[in-house]
Amino acid sequence: MPPEEEKAEATTAEQADSVERDIAELLADVERERDEYLELAQRTKADFENYRKRIAGESAEAEKRGRAALARDLVPILDNLDRALGATGGSSGLEEGVRLVRDELHAALKRSGVESYEPTGEPFDPHLHEAMMTRPAASEEAGKVLEVLEKGYRLDGQVLRPARVVVGSADDKNQPAGGKPPAGFTEASGEA
Repeated sequence: MPPEEEKAEATTAEQADSVERDIAELLADVERERDEYLELAQRTKADFENYRKRIAGESAEAEKRGRAALARDLVPILDNLDRALGATGGSSGLEEGVRLVRDELHAALKRSGVESYEPTGEPFDPHLHEAMMTRPAASEEAGKVLEVLEKGYRLDGQVLRPARVVVGSADDKNQPAGGKPPAGFTEASGEA
């Protein structure tokens, strides 16, 4: 083969190698860019999923706060309906109407997760009960709820309104050292 042909063939081979290197570099750049976009898309998807979950949680929490606020506003109405029933004394049409309204309101609150509780006989718990007064009681009933003045209400385990109660207190000779009332007890009405 003449030297000119060898030279031309060598130049063609170098050009082919150069083109292959250029294509390989271009392909590597395109793959790197593809990987960056894929990673960005995956991060964006994960961020969106986290956002969606956070919004769903916040929405559920807002609904729960709204139900609790509404229930707190309706509980005194139930109390007033109970008082109205106690004041009617007879079986008049008015009493029956008040009873129906009270029962419907109570059922609507119950469907929303609101439950009432009357803790007569339970140990006094300042998280669940509000002591309105104390009354002397036998030593086994000291520190226990003797009477419920107003029912307590809960929503999903959270106290909306504590039960307003009368708590038994031991007489002076059975008082604990220092004459202190049960833990967490406060005298709301000033009566003993």
